Amino acid sequence: MLHDPNRVYVFDTTLRDGEQVPGCQLTTPEKIDIARELETLGVDVIEAGFPVSSPGDFLSVVEISKAVTEPVVCALTRANKTDIDVAVESLKYAKRPRIHTGIGSSDQHIKHKFNSTREEILERAVEAVKYAKKSVEDIEFYAEDAGRADVAFLAQMVEAVIAAGATVVNIPDTNGYCLPDQYGAKIKYLKENVKNIDQAIISVHCHNDLGLATANSIAGLQNGARQIEGTINGIGERAGNTSIEEVVMILKTHSVLGLHTNVNSKNFYEMSRMISSQMRMPVQPNKAIVGSNAFAHSSGIHQDGFLKNRENYEIIRPEDVGFPSASIVLTARSGRHALKFHLERLGHKLDKDELYEVYKTFLTLADAKLDINDDDLQGLMAHRLVKN
Repeated sequence: MLHDPNRVYVFDTTLRDGEQVPGCQLTTPEKIDIARELETLGVDVIEAGFPVSSPGDFLSVVEISKAVTEPVVCALTRANKTDIDVAVESLKYAKRPRIHTGIGSSDQHIKHKFNSTREEILERAVEAVKYAKKSVEDIEFYAEDAGRADVAFLAQMVEAVIAAGATVVNIPDTNGYCLPDQYGAKIKYLKENVKNIDQAIISVHCHNDLGLATANSIAGLQNGARQIEGTINGIGERAGNTSIEEVVMILKTHSVLGLHTNVNSKNFYEMSRMISSQMRMPVQPNKAIVGSNAFAHSSGIHQDGFLKNRENYEIIRPEDVGFPSASIVLTARSGRHALKFHLERLGHKLDKDELYEVYKTFLTLADAKLDINDDDLQGLMAHRLVKN
């Protein structure tokens, strides 16, 4: 089924799972703007919403379907005919529509969410896929809470829904429960024990409750999954989803994995800022790849090493993710090398002894002022000229 066995498809759920964050709701025009930027970024699938949940979500799926051409537009449903009918209607303008339907697969969900049995749940799963397949060719099935599901039953469910017509099977770690080796082993088991698994793409959808969403997604890819679901900035329910920018840059950095995506990573920085602004959700400064401090160096030892050779302390080039540039931040922890770098940038060339004297004054100032900017440095040099 896959033309390129090393291609990883990127499924963006920023506008669905990401938008479920309290206070981050978007208007339809805002969603269209983001969807167009996601298309430029090069994601393969945009999950545009959960159409049955509200008239606004329905309208957003309709309008996003009209607005983008290249990505698959996906609508989420539960495993029932009403949800699927509404989703089909919302996708009528999509060039490449996909229905994303599913049901719980763990005994926890089967007993305590659905008050049901494995047999009944299996029947409902197959019925939903068959029903959706009548209207839309591309069907993705999610086995909710697969992270905690019995692996033999999960394999039975996956085999049944592929036989019913599912083109993608999503194995979500809905509660962010798994350790990477556990999650990887689950994907490997499915690859080895589901006889029709070659007829579908395995997708990974991991949550970050224990901070393992990205690690679990990579473990899934290492064991045969070929679609990764996530969000920009890692936003999403509770502690968030897998961060798309992290997965893409891990695959780029670790070329030994032999996996690649069609995402243009140079758009990450602007995309991140757009999502942060539209959703009114700040990005933590130390966020991997797109945080404001991701390429900032303030420790003297690090600054010295960085200025001697960038790769001493950077494994990703800022320009590869569209970041303006790496920055040498001047603080009381900075060394003479960093101070010299900034003074020369401002046109002040000092010999070794002069630099030593200025550095002593600089440390006094830096102790009193947390961050030193260009005006402070110019003031420092002006004060030195007056003294001399």
